[in-house]
Amino acid sequence: MKMKAFVVATMLIAGGAQAEDVVRLGNLKFAHYGAVSYIKEIAPKCGIKVEEKVFPKGLDVMSAIIAGELDVGATASEAAISGRATGAPIYVVAGFAKGGARLVAAKDSGIKSVKDLKGKKVGVTRGGIQEVLLMAELQKNGLKPTDVTPVYLAFADLNQALLGKQIDAMMQSEPQSSQAINKGYGAEVLKPYDTPIGEPVRTMVMTEKFYKEHRATAEKFMRCFVEATKTFIDQPAVAEKYVRETVFKGQITHDDFEDAIANSPYSYDVTPQHIQITTDTMLKSGVGRMAKPPVAAEWVKTDLLDAAKKSLGVK
Repeated sequence: MKMKAFVVATMLIAGGAQAEDVVRLGNLKFAHYGAVSYIKEIAPKCGIKVEEKVFPKGLDVMSAIIAGELDVGATASEAAISGRATGAPIYVVAGFAKGGARLVAAKDSGIKSVKDLKGKKVGVTRGGIQEVLLMAELQKNGLKPTDVTPVYLAFADLNQALLGKQIDAMMQSEPQSSQAINKGYGAEVLKPYDTPIGEPVRTMVMTEKFYKEHRATAEKFMRCFVEATKTFIDQPAVAEKYVRETVFKGQITHDDFEDAIANSPYSYDVTPQHIQITTDTMLKSGVGRMAKPPVAAEWVKTDLLDAAKKSLGVK
C-alpha cells in the first residue's frame, strides 16, 4: 500500500513538473514572426514544450492573455501597450523583430508621397501598429486624419482590396506588402520609419504570473527564444525554408521572403524608451484611446533576455 502511494505521489509530482514546463504561446502569421514560431520546433532540447496558437491580430493575443489562455505572446508594440493600459497583467520581455511596415499605393494611383493621400481611401488594420504609423505620417506631413478615408480591413484582406481598386493605398505588414509590389499591382510609397517611433519593435510579452511564479520555465523559454532567433539570423536558408514551407505552406516566393525580411529583420532587443515613445505617439494620434497610458519603465523587463543572451554568448 505504501509503495502504491509512493508511486502515485511520484506520478503527481512528475505530472506537476511536466505541466509547468508547457508554455502556451500566442503568435501571428507574418514573415518576421517566424523565429517565434520556430521556438516550438527546438523546445524539447530547451527542456520545455511549446503549444503555439496563431491569431489574426495582436489585440486577439491580448484578449487570450487576459482570458488566462496564454503564458507568452508575440505582438506589435501597440497591442501590448493597449493591453497593459486596459489591465492586461503583462511585461514586455524582448523585441523579436523591427520594421515590418510599408505604405503601398495602387500602381496607377498617382500616389508618390504621403501628401498625395489627401482625399484617398487608405486601407489599414484597425488598432495595429500600421494604424499608429499611418496617423503619425499624416501628422508629420500636415494632414489631418479626416483628410483621408480609412478603410479598416484585416491584414489578409488588404492586398485583395488594393488589387480590386477598393482602396487607393494601404499601410501593410510583411510579407503582404512585398507580395503586392512583387506581383505588380502595388508600388512602395515609403517605409514609415521617419516618425518619432522610428522602426517599430515587435514585442514578446509574458504574463506577470508566468514571469514571477514559473521563473525556471520562463528562463528556459527565453533561452529557447534567443537560440531560435540566433538560428534565423545566422542561417538565413533555415529561416526561409521554415517560413515559406511551414508557416506559409508555399504561399510566398523566395523574393517575397527576402524583401519582407529586409524590411523586418529578426532581433532580440527592446528598450523602455522605445515603448514610451510609441505610447506617447499612440496617445497623440488617438489610436488605442487609452484612459491611463502605461509607463514603460514599470513594465518593460529585459532581465530574462539579458541573462539568456549572456548564457548563449549573444551580444
